[in-house]
Amino acid sequence: MSGFFLRGALIDFTETFPIPIPNVIIFQYNPETMTHTWTPATTNPNTPGSTSNPLAITGDPQEAFSFTLMMDSNDMIADGDAVETGLATISGVYTRLAALEMLLFPTAPPGGGLIGSVTAALGIGGSPSSDPTRQVPAAQLPTVLFIWGPGRIVPVRVTALTITEKLYDSTLLNPTHVEAQLGLRVLTQEELKYVDGPLGSLANTAYSYSQGLREALALANLANAVESIIGMLPV
Repeated sequence: MSGFFLRGALIDFTETFPIPIPNVIIFQYNPETMTHTWTPATTNPNTPGSTSNPLAITGDPQEAFSFTLMMDSNDMIADGDAVETGLATISGVYTRLAALEMLLFPTAPPGGGLIGSVTAALGIGGSPSSDPTRQVPAAQLPTVLFIWGPGRIVPVRVTALTITEKLYDSTLLNPTHVEAQLGLRVLTQEELKYVDGPLGSLANTAYSYSQGLREALALANLANAVESIIGMLPV
């Protein structure tokens, strides 16, 4: 396709020493369709004799996306980029697949990797303890930014990944044409409180930005609503 066009992307930050490196997965082709799912927040159970409000809910609704990505190494080679052409020639689309697959593997929290294990065992960075070992924080799945144009930038977690490999090269049987079905769940404000590291503030900012834009667009729709509702209400 000639000319400039906006591409979707997934971005996460891998903890490295001394600085974190972003893992940017730019969509080779934007998916033609995408399923955007909303699950209402749960309501409080109305037990017999209870005086609680049966319409009260806990938390925000759950938002999720699902779509299929296509990858083709021949088109990557035809694009002419030297680095991308070299990778596609040697490994097909394996590098892109590996980047997607790593989004499902837990990563150690900041200070929870090898360096964190050593400092925790030595009691560095905290008060002395009689226990010669200190527990290192548990690993978490990566927090990822899902970018779909300037109007939708949200922190997500990959919940499903199904890869269908359709074509292979004749030398090393590397996949050359692949379809990857992705499921993403948008993190809630409560979950974002536990996102640390370089993506923490960025994830919160992205969530607030997207939510603010949604609220502004909903307000803009009031102009249509006022005109349309005249004559519909029984008053």
